[in-house]
Amino acid sequence: MDSSIFNNPAFSGMSPEKLQFLMSFAQKDKPTSMKDVMPFLMANMKQAKEQQLDFTKPEIQIICDLLCKNLPKEERERVQKVMSLLSLNIPN
Repeated sequence: MDSSIFNNPAFSGMSPEKLQFLMSFAQKDKPTSMKDVMPFLMANMKQAKEQQLDFTKPEIQIICDLLCKNLPKEERERVQKVMSLLSLNIPN
């Protein structure tokens, strides 16, 4: 895991519960194909919801960056587009 991602300003003032969730997410093996990304993402979103965790747009961007890190460029762009659509109603 690249711990430098946690130096992002979006983490300042983040609750310990959210930080723990993101650290756990960062340590998981990420899918390497688009067909596996969405089920993985949805399962993690469900887990966050069950833990009553809401993420801001900058935090969601960090999640997307973690998720896309090892994907080919075309698939990374598709995931980012989907994440962008999913985050339309998320507060800043």
